[in-house]
Amino acid sequence: MSEITITGRKRLALLSGRAHPALAEEIATLLGTELVPTTAYDFASGETFVRFEESVRGVDAFVIQAHPAPVNHWLVEQLLMVDALKRASAKRITVVAPFFPYARQDKKHKGREPISARLMTDLYKAAGANRIISVDLHTPQIQGFFDGPVDHLWALPMLADYVRDNFDDGNITVVSPDSGRVRVADIWADRLGAPLAIVHKRRDPDVPNQVTAQEVVGDVEGRTCLLVDDMIDTAGTIVAAAAALKKNGAKRVIVAATHAIFSDPAVERLSGESVDAVVVTNTLPIPEEKRFESLTVLSIAPLIARAIGAVFDDDSVSQIFPGHA
Repeated sequence: MSEITITGRKRLALLSGRAHPALAEEIATLLGTELVPTTAYDFASGETFVRFEESVRGVDAFVIQAHPAPVNHWLVEQLLMVDALKRASAKRITVVAPFFPYARQDKKHKGREPISARLMTDLYKAAGANRIISVDLHTPQIQGFFDGPVDHLWALPMLADYVRDNFDDGNITVVSPDSGRVRVADIWADRLGAPLAIVHKRRDPDVPNQVTAQEVVGDVEGRTCLLVDDMIDTAGTIVAAAAALKKNGAKRVIVAATHAIFSDPAVERLSGESVDAVVVTNTLPIPEEKRFESLTVLSIAPLIARAIGAVFDDDSVSQIFPGHA
């Protein structure tokens, strides 16, 4: 992708936390700029210190931070950066959180539980954020939690194009790993012109990350099955679904997801015989020890850079998603 030209007299400032500097550097390169020099370190007590090494007065600031483990540490660092920008008279502050923290806790399942995703947006607002950019939120309703603009980017077009070019043999079926992801899987199916199947799972509500049963709804025998989801954490759901597909006669199983959390034992599970290939993006850093032979990592930087350029130039962000508003 060629560099994105930023026009006008406004001053763009890109700032990065320490969680995923490689992604921030790639975004800066695509935008034809550099990251604002920043000092950040942790005290012996575990508290974090941040300071920007040049003036940010009047800037249109974009604070880029990934949220891998330990999530709370990187969240606080980003909040401190937003607060520092506000106190240094930045004109507008946009939080760039490719993988939104606590996104799975977007509603109450039982009494006396928090709605953690809502609290995250409140914290960003209280710190001084005016806008949020994120990729593939776990549920679209999170956009309504923030009192301000939320640009919800989709990695689906990029992932789907890669799958079409590398795995679509004219015999592909898109598969939702559970009933909750059917809508997204249906969009995948439309884009690829493929039939849709669903893996119905039963969980023990008192045992997290544990799937107890799988049932395949749809014809998968002899077909290349594409399992799609927004994230892979421990890979329990995905691998159990892949095993069910293979048991029902699937020729091969490809997994595509935006966010590669890869908590243990995800890598071991995904490297097994049930999954033939895995395609993810780099919204989260993936260290060498979590990479394996069948893994492909696509860069999300061009998508985020285009969104930042559109926001800075006051253009429509939705125009970077052909076919979607």
